[in-house]
Formats: sequence, structure tokens, C-alpha cells
Amino acid sequence: MKKTIGKIVPKPAQPHMVGDGFRVYGFIPAAVDRRNMSPFLVLDFNPEYNFGPSEIPRGVGAHPHKGFETVTIAYKGSVQHADSSDGGGIIGEGDVQWMTAGSGILHKEFHEEQFSKTGGPFEMVQLWVNLPARNKNVAPHYQAIGKDRMGKYTIPGDGGIVNVIAGSFNGVQGPASTYTPVHLSDIKLKAGGAVSTQFPEHFNTALLVIKGNITVNGQQASEHSFVHFKNEGEEITIAAVEDAVVLLLSGEPIPEPIAAYGPFVMNTQAEIYEAMEDFQAGKFGTLD
Repeated sequence: MKKTIGKIVPKPAQPHMVGDGFRVYGFIPAAVDRRNMSPFLVLDFNPEYNFGPSEIPRGVGAHPHKGFETVTIAYKGSVQHADSSDGGGIIGEGDVQWMTAGSGILHKEFHEEQFSKTGGPFEMVQLWVNLPARNKNVAPHYQAIGKDRMGKYTIPGDGGIVNVIAGSFNGVQGPASTYTPVHLSDIKLKAGGAVSTQFPEHFNTALLVIKGNITVNGQQASEHSFVHFKNEGEEITIAAVEDAVVLLLSGEPIPEPIAAYGPFVMNTQAEIYEAMEDFQAGKFGTLD
């Protein structure tokens, strides 16, 4: 049975800036409540935007996180990351950085130095993925997932390719290690191509149209729109009207309370206060 589409959300009217280097449109939680997209807490999309040359890299300076994971997918341009657990590096086109904040971390993200100097098109997605209570205090760590490491599913009929980041897509496994069942795939469809897959009915599922116009289970979804599915049915069929890029995400809900305050996501307000005190006490480490 095909998954029922709950709603198709167009790109919001106005972007907002994260630091001075990320010009994003927010879909989670603005368009879909966190409860209906658990374990996904945030989805920010920076559609292609041409940043001019800058000798000083644009981005976001050192800031804390605790209790969840950040996942950054680079489509165009490159990002340099550093954190207080000695993780980090440069992610270029097609690469992914998966940072587990866990018990608390400081990190910063900037346009990579050479990209900053030349400028050019920049396109990215950042997700926040929740951690269950039992893992919220896991030691911080970082997964650098290069595009060559991803699982590759070839769409039949020369229809394109699926880069599997986490979980699986039609039997092909992705390299990312996750704490709860999470499926995340970057789908590149050629014009006229189509692909079908399925997820358990109770998994929260959505897709973001990065590029092109598509149909999803027979309904049209335009470029830069966000499609949220109800927890009805299992099968999803995506067909490309033109060359298209689609980010597909699905995960098993975490049936626990969410207490969120800025960069901290815990289960209770008391834990939020504790996180703030730990940060102020310097327990998240140091980062220049």
C-alpha cells in the first residue's frame, strides 16, 4: 500500500541566516511538528546561493550542543568543521558530516578557506537527529562520510542513482552509524526516471526536493518543496519530470518527551538546566 501524503509544503517566503554563511529555509519544526517527524528535530535547507569572494570565511563560530546529532550534507561548495572532541575536517560536494553531540560539545562551521576566497554556488542541508535518553550522555564523536563511502543503488532503466547515507535503500546499506533506526538517502533521478522504495508504516517519513520537479505517489511536488507522509502505507514512488535531486528521510519515532532549548535537546526541563550549567562550567571542552 502506498504511503499517504499528509502535506506538501512549498519553500517558505523568507530565508533566515545562521551566522553569516548559511542562508536557510526551515522545514522542521516550522512546517512539521517535531512529534510528527521524530527522531528528526530540525531540517534547514540552504538552496543554491552564490556567495561572493571573502577573505574572512563566512559561517558560525564556536557554539554548544548536547543531547542529539547534527548531520550536514554538502551539495555545492565546501564546509570546514571543527569541534572540542578533536573531530572535524572539510566536506565537499556530495560529502556528509555526522556529529554526535552526546554529553556536550563545542563546534564551529565555516565555508572552507579556498572556497571562501573564490566564492561561488553554495547548497547544503542540515538535520538534527534526536538521541534516545539512554544515549544522550554518550561521549561526543564525529563521522566523516565521503561520497565514495556511501552505498550505491542504481535506479533501473538508467534512471539515476541513490547515495545511501544511513540505514538502507532497497537492500543497499549506508555507512553512517545511528543510535535508532534512521534511513537517509540522496536520490539523483534523470528526467523520466522513477524509483520505488518502502519504509515501515509507523516510521516518520518525508522528502525534500533539492532540485527539479517530481511526482510522489502520483502527486506533483515542485523544486524546493517538502513532502510529509502520514503514518499510513509503506510504499513511495518518486518520478522525475526533469533531472531531479531528492533527500529522503525516514526514522523510527523515539517515544520519549522532548525538552528543547536552543542548542540543547533533552527529556526534561531539569536536564536542560543541567546542560546549561555544564556548558557554563566549561564541561563541553574548549575550542579556539
